[in-house]
Amino acid sequence: MPMLKLNDGNRIPCLGLGIWQIPAADTAGIVAQAIGLGYTLVDGAAIYGNEGGLGDGVRDSGVPREQVFVTTKIWNDHHGHDETLRAFDDSVARLGLTPDLVLIHWPCPARGQYVNSWRALIRLRDEGRVRSIGVSNFHGDHLERIIGETGVTPVVNQIELHPQFQQADLRALHDRLGIATQSWTPLGHGRSFDAAPVRDVVARTGKTPAQVILRWHVQLGCSVIPRSTNPARLAENFDLFDFDLTEAEMAAMAGLDTGVRTGPDPAHLG
Repeated sequence: MPMLKLNDGNRIPCLGLGIWQIPAADTAGIVAQAIGLGYTLVDGAAIYGNEGGLGDGVRDSGVPREQVFVTTKIWNDHHGHDETLRAFDDSVARLGLTPDLVLIHWPCPARGQYVNSWRALIRLRDEGRVRSIGVSNFHGDHLERIIGETGVTPVVNQIELHPQFQQADLRALHDRLGIATQSWTPLGHGRSFDAAPVRDVVARTGKTPAQVILRWHVQLGCSVIPRSTNPARLAENFDLFDFDLTEAEMAAMAGLDTGVRTGPDPAHLG
């Protein structure tokens, strides 16, 4: 599995399993199955309601804990320094393990507490309670504020990113700041599956539209976390490393950007 080097010296797999909307009762089995296929990154969050299944799936997989990269996130109603510390402890208890990476799930600028939450994550890192800390859904101004006020740069910003919403400016800022980009909703609900640039690569390679788009994420330099509960689809999503998009195909994919989100604008959520 190719890895991305983070700005704290740790590494994160470039492909993982997202577990948003996976029922809690099914999560352990799906996580264990994915790990059995070779997945080494599982992306969870407190709000998903299935952290217990995530931890059970890691243990049930039989793969040594240190070989699986686990992410969780602090939800919006736990912003603030002490609230974030408590939320982290609650996540660890539900997971039954210490995550490798913890993120602030949304900046919730109207609450005015994301800097204090960031200070709490810095404390957890400095105390050795978590290896890496980052954010999710942060705009450039949110990133610049937490870095400016604390001197600590997130290792990751996990953002909505797919062919119709490519966030080129934010990705360029990440590159300048040394922040890894991680893509959520990477397939954009399939809205680009029939687009000519995708179909052209499908015709050339024999891969599926989903595989082409996930490979596009990897070649952008992103870590990508598709979700699936289907065993065949889990295997399909993992099968990305025996083909490449050409420079011309990558350029054609760039032309699919419409600037249209599938999710909320972080500036207005929370």
